[in-house]
Amino acid sequence: MSIDTDNNLLDAIDARTKLAGSNKMEILLFSLGSNEIFGINVFKVREVTNTPNITKTPNVPRGVEGFISLRGNIIPVISLSSFINLGDPAGCTNQTLIVTEFSRHTQGFLVHEVDRIIRVDWDKVKPPQDMLAGNEGLITAITELPDGRLVSILDVEQLLASALGEPDIPELAQFNDNIERYIFFADDSLVARKSIVSVLDRMGIKYQQAGNGIEAWEKLKSLAARAQQENRPLHESLRLILTDAEMPEMDGYVLTKNIKNDRRFDGIPIVMHSSLSSQANRTMGLQAGVDAYVPKFDPVILSETLRPLLV
Repeated sequence: MSIDTDNNLLDAIDARTKLAGSNKMEILLFSLGSNEIFGINVFKVREVTNTPNITKTPNVPRGVEGFISLRGNIIPVISLSSFINLGDPAGCTNQTLIVTEFSRHTQGFLVHEVDRIIRVDWDKVKPPQDMLAGNEGLITAITELPDGRLVSILDVEQLLASALGEPDIPELAQFNDNIERYIFFADDSLVARKSIVSVLDRMGIKYQQAGNGIEAWEKLKSLAARAQQENRPLHESLRLILTDAEMPEMDGYVLTKNIKNDRRFDGIPIVMHSSLSSQANRTMGLQAGVDAYVPKFDPVILSETLRPLLV
């Protein structure tokens, strides 16, 4: 099966940007040659095509099949069946290539075949149980089709970190002014949370965190209620909220709207930290009310974005 996203998969991009704030997402379903169904956010997909000739390269990480030339760019090609062992890898023909673009990087994922695009409510997308979150945490969420079959949604950030390695965190200038401040961040990706913690630790910033939007909103409301009881403005201590865009149960756009509509959070900037780095996704974040939008996995840019907002 071959689908060119320039003509079909993303031809309704304007309509999809309207999903911001609706707590809905669209997932491209695919298989690895077994009965299991996997999914990836459509906004991460640039195109789907038949697998071209792959140039094999020695000394590459496990699962990296080689490289291809795509419209003048050399991109790595990763076999998902080498990472996900829920099905029978021998049943995967790797005949279809899903080309993805996020965090300002392009890469191809080999799969057996793609199925279709479905639209789901984020509150129907649940974090996996610990027993299902194996494979180095490559499954970030589970949702259910109308016929009762389950879809495992990939944590592509974790997948790339496993295949290509996590980015190095450089030394960053610390705050040494002894001001009591902390930030709150929400992200469902384990590798993203680890990266954020590393940046904040190097900056000397205290933090609290949550693993999805619902958890974040409940914790934030508790912080606001406590500040009210103590008769102090919350923004004096909670200086910034950092949120992912894609999260189970409540996405970052709805979380942002909830915060902006609650006067207890006045004066606290919101930064969206997302692997969805296209202009369309940036526009979605700004429309939802974020004060800044920063791509994931660039610690220097993240630090430079946060620093002036924390002064």
